[in-house]
Amino acid sequence: MDSADSLSEAGWKVFEAVEDVVDGATCAAKGIIGPPPWLWATLAVVGASYIGLCVLFMLLIGFRPKPRPPRTAEKQYTTISSDGSVAPPQPLACWFERFDARRIANQSHRLPANELYQIEDPEIFMTLVVPAFNEEERMGGMLEEAVEYLEAKYGTNTSGKSGKANGNVEKQTNELKGWEILVVSDGSTDGTVQTALDFARAHQVGGDEPIKARKGPWNTSAKSTRIPTGSIRVVQLEQNRGKGGAVTHGMRHARGQYVIFADADGASRFSDLESLVRGCEEAQDKLGRAVAIGSRAHMVGTEAVVKRSLLRNTLMRAFHLLIRALTTPKTARIRDTQCGFKLFSRASLPYIVPFMHTEGWIFDVEMLMLAESADIPMVEVPIGWKEVKGSKLNVVKDSVGMALGLAMLRVCWGVGVFSRE
Repeated sequence: MDSADSLSEAGWKVFEAVEDVVDGATCAAKGIIGPPPWLWATLAVVGASYIGLCVLFMLLIGFRPKPRPPRTAEKQYTTISSDGSVAPPQPLACWFERFDARRIANQSHRLPANELYQIEDPEIFMTLVVPAFNEEERMGGMLEEAVEYLEAKYGTNTSGKSGKANGNVEKQTNELKGWEILVVSDGSTDGTVQTALDFARAHQVGGDEPIKARKGPWNTSAKSTRIPTGSIRVVQLEQNRGKGGAVTHGMRHARGQYVIFADADGASRFSDLESLVRGCEEAQDKLGRAVAIGSRAHMVGTEAVVKRSLLRNTLMRAFHLLIRALTTPKTARIRDTQCGFKLFSRASLPYIVPFMHTEGWIFDVEMLMLAESADIPMVEVPIGWKEVKGSKLNVVKDSVGMALGLAMLRVCWGVGVFSRE
């Protein structure tokens, strides 16, 4: 095949025809009409577009949100022992690592969906995840209101039929008791960790000292509640990840049949958790999956919203319009995606948490879009909410960041930079 004589006469004619087409001068000399200019222009546009898309795809890969892997110390928790001392760090329960192992195995041989998305049965009824960054001043009142409700409603952990969270058709029941609070300190530099541990020590059953209760945004009188030993677990992230990173980290280690995350300022009325649980139970599908979204949409026009600055209300409305324009249909219909009070059934966690990428303020939207893509029922539930001083949100800077983050999120999922594979 390296000799010119080995090429047939027909082959040479093909080469000559190609040369004639490409070489405009030759075409003109032989009286052959070459390709029209519009064809060259079209080819140039198509080629430039292809190159542009390739460059854009590479840029998306390079600048996409990349969640930081947890460090060894971040997979442990600290709590208060029955004698009031700080217990040595202990490993957190982690359904996520077992799911991740199955997901890796799934790449070589496909597993049935009900096996891939299995999750261990719950140990308790409710897990509360509290993301906290420098919240020593505001967290005490919120914890006071939370433990009062949780202990009164769900009591101490007792044995009972918990139903299944493994994608089986059995509905979950309320017979399971018990609760936990995972305070995830997101690289705090103040006394957030010590505040949580001091609160646990003062409130645990068997404590000798009288409890000095702290008022929260919703309790009119400071009321103290005794809590089971070890029910408050403190997780320390060595470096700040953002609210979304702290929430996702806590949800990876949840033991509850239901998992709620709530802001450390206590702005959401904690007793409205009952309405979210009811909404989840009514909405859940045959796999036991559901998400209940605490909503402040009914409060538009009330004093809590009217008192906000004109700039904040304007940016809020603009952001909601952007969400409707850029998100998937069901998520776009949710009137309040950003309220920090959302409840997830345990069976829904493997469909959402392992695929999270965003660690900033926009993480709520990604969670809801993931739930929608997995056909998980979502229900919006009105809750009480108050403005609490001391927010870490920079209205202008973070609004722009959330808008850019939302656009990046939508594009990355849309073009396949992010996927469930």
